[in-house]
Parts: sequence; structure tokens; C-alpha cells
Amino acid sequence: MDTEKMDKTPMYQYIVNDIKRKIESGELKPHDPLPTQIDLAKEYNTSEITSRRALSDLVQEGYVYRIRGKGSFIQENMRAAAGSKPIHTIYFAHQNQISNFNHPFFSEMFDGIKDVCEENGVAFHLWDIGQHYELPEDPDAGIILLTIADTFDLSRLTAWQKEGRKLVTVHFYYPHLGIPYVIVDNLTGGYLATQHLLSLGHRRIGVIITGNSILEINQEFTLRLQGYRLALSQHQIAFDPNLIAIMSGEGERLEMGFEGFKKLMALEDPPTAIFATSDYKAIGAMEAARSLGMKIPEDVSVMGYDDVKVSQYTYPSLSTVSQNTRKLGERAAEILLFELKDGDGQLLKDEVVPTLIHRESTGPAPR
Repeated sequence: MDTEKMDKTPMYQYIVNDIKRKIESGELKPHDPLPTQIDLAKEYNTSEITSRRALSDLVQEGYVYRIRGKGSFIQENMRAAAGSKPIHTIYFAHQNQISNFNHPFFSEMFDGIKDVCEENGVAFHLWDIGQHYELPEDPDAGIILLTIADTFDLSRLTAWQKEGRKLVTVHFYYPHLGIPYVIVDNLTGGYLATQHLLSLGHRRIGVIITGNSILEINQEFTLRLQGYRLALSQHQIAFDPNLIAIMSGEGERLEMGFEGFKKLMALEDPPTAIFATSDYKAIGAMEAARSLGMKIPEDVSVMGYDDVKVSQYTYPSLSTVSQNTRKLGERAAEILLFELKDGDGQLLKDEVVPTLIHRESTGPAPR
């Protein structure tokens, strides 16, 4: 391979031009891997700083994409060649939700977005759209959008589509609008939590869930409840609505779990295990168990959901479900940077599978 440079073009630009030439000639095809910056520096007899600069420029121009931990690859959708500007900034757009962002669901998702952005030389910021639904002025910015299903004005989504905004929604989704989305598979999460308790011999499993009624439960909790019912049906266990404690209120609070647990334990035939659909409710349920003189997990098992930081330090440590939201953030950013194609009517979507974490709060069903 002839990599001799005969003119006064800066070396990083020479590498950029040479790789573009190989792409245009077909020598490099979409998704082909490129050498590492170390190997690229050796190939062109230059420094790693120069090869890093070349790779960064190729990413910025839309010819190359990076996947964290795997390397650099030739872009399939040549934004630069097609005249469409590459994304230089990704915004996480929300509506007055910043007070909730300390929850690991969001903090880990932001880490995932940031990792992909840093790998590809893209800036990352939070953006509050406010009551007037104002997106950043940059029409080429990538938008990862968090909506609130009960209050969000869906006509704004349609308007942003018509403007050609580069959108991906997370957490909540609207397949009928054709907007790309990434979500956590809450049905599988609810199934995993319930199956874990069933595998320990529990047959009376209570659920503490947030909502105003069985018909007024939000999207994510509804799916977790569906996963619970699916696991029961596979074990030929009839669904008993008396085992569902529905707790109303804003946000997830210990009090919901405390009151929900006492309500379930007051049944004539109480459950031997509790699946609380958030860790905060689960921790409240554990406090209620202690107040009733019950031992965990000897008398009753308690299962949470979310894997908040404190769950590993409770006594006993809380079994829970991790939503793997770092991966959620990574996939949302990757879809914006690498997979969106102008004029392609195909709906892009991804579901991140949760992980069961077995700790000390769940054990065999009491005899």
C-alpha cells in the first residue's frame, strides 16, 4: 500500500483524503472496520495524535462511526457525501424533569449517551423544552426526547417530524407516529421478578404498584404487571386481583410500600412474597415487615425493581431488577448518529432487556 505523501497537505488531512478515496473506490465498504489509531499511525508513518485527529475529522464529516470498546467503522449513510450535515450535538430534551435525574434510571442513561458522544466527538447537553415546547435552534442537532405520557402534547411530535428534526424517544414511545424509540423491556422485567419468586416455591405473590386504579396505571408499570401475569400463567397459577395493592400518589415513596405491604398482609390468605414495582416501595415494604415482627426472607420475601444504589446496602440486601439504562442511552445515541436515514420510512426501535439481581431479601417460600 503506497502511503507516501508528496505534497504539503497536513498529514492528518492526507489520511482523511486517502480513506475517503478508498470509500469512493469501493475498497472500503459500509461497516468495514478501520485500523486503530495506533495501527493507523504505523501505517501512515505518523504520530497517534495525527491519526486520532484524522479519525475524529472522519467521524465529524459523517464518513466513520465509532462503537465504544469495538473500534471505528465505515458509515453506511454518508451524510457528508449526500449533503446532509452530521450531528455535532445531542440534546436530552425533557419538560421540567431535572429534579428526577438523580435516579439511576437517568444518571446511568446519561452516562451511556455521554460515552457514545465522546467516542464520536459529539457534544452532549440537557435541554428543558419548557411549557412552550422549544427545541434547540440547531436544526441538525440530535434530540433524545423524554415525554410524560399523560401530559405531553403529541401534536408537537408531529410538528417536529415535519420540520425534519432528528428525534429518538426513550422510556415512552409512539409507534403510530413512526418516531424511532428505545425502551426498557418492562414486560420481561416483571416476568423475571415473578419467575424468580416462583422458582423459590412461592405461589401467593403480592404486587405493590403505583396508580389510581387498575385501569389507571402508567405504561411502564402496566407492562411490569403483564410480565407478572405471564409468569403466573406459565405455572398454571390463577391471577388473583386481591393480591394487587394499588397505591396512588406522585413519584415513588417508601410510604407506598409500607402501606401496600400492610394491606396485603391483612388478607385472609396473605402472600408469602412481595413484588414491589420499584425499589423505594420495596424498601418501604421491608420496613412494614419489621414493624409487624416478620423476618425477611424467612417469613416473607421482598423483590424490588430499579437497582437504586441503596438497594445493595439495605438489611437484608434487596433482590431487584436492573433496567440496564446505560445501554438504553448508548442505543439512543447510536441510532441518532449511525442509523437514521433521510427518507427511510422504516421504524427504528430497540428494547433493552433488564437483568435480575438476586440478593438476600428473597428466599424459599415458608412451609
